[in-house]
Amino acid sequence: MTAVMFDFSGTLFRIESAESWLATVLTDAGITLPGRELSETARALEAAGALPGGAPPQRVPRDLAALWETRDESSALHRAAYTGLSRRVALPDPRLHDALYERHMTPAAWTAYPDAAEVLGTLRERGIGVAVVSNIGWDLRPVFREHGLDAYVDAYVLSYEHGVRKPDPRLFRIACEALGAEPEQVLMVGDDRRADGGAAALGCAVHFVDHLPADLRPDGLRPVPELVG
Repeated sequence: MTAVMFDFSGTLFRIESAESWLATVLTDAGITLPGRELSETARALEAAGALPGGAPPQRVPRDLAALWETRDESSALHRAAYTGLSRRVALPDPRLHDALYERHMTPAAWTAYPDAAEVLGTLRERGIGVAVVSNIGWDLRPVFREHGLDAYVDAYVLSYEHGVRKPDPRLFRIACEALGAEPEQVLMVGDDRRADGGAAALGCAVHFVDHLPADLRPDGLRPVPELVG
């Protein structure tokens, strides 16, 4: 193996909890909800699937179904899909739905997995190329820069920038070309067996990690350097 592709959410980084997400936005807006109401509203948003990078919707409303399937193909579709889900939940001020979406794009909303820097640093020391391949609707590069991981990444291949989303092999091919590696020389690391597993159709090896809170997965990435040899 000469290169590794990594997924973003649930692989290298984990989004904050729905309650932290909501509480921060409410505080910034100067709005206070009683503890129980805050928790109940956060759970409702989580069930709706309104937090990008969080739990998927328990049920996608029929009027959002087509939008949900194409959400990662552009910034506009991504925002419309997630704010559409958010608006299924009553909030004290309608403007909070957009504020919640804006919050999830900030570096402060994300935590790097404990072993991410170590693993990426090891790959860099060995001369292994690294790409981040993500189904996403916004530029995640500032997250990597803020958390000190940008120096380890050679290429970012983001679905909204190409209009193609995983598991479509075309997105993985773009990443392989950016890394100057043949697919058979590349390992894909991700948490989604369907989306990230699409790399196998191109001939890439695939390794899966569990999408868990960062404090519950301290060393899930550590096998990666050994897998590439």
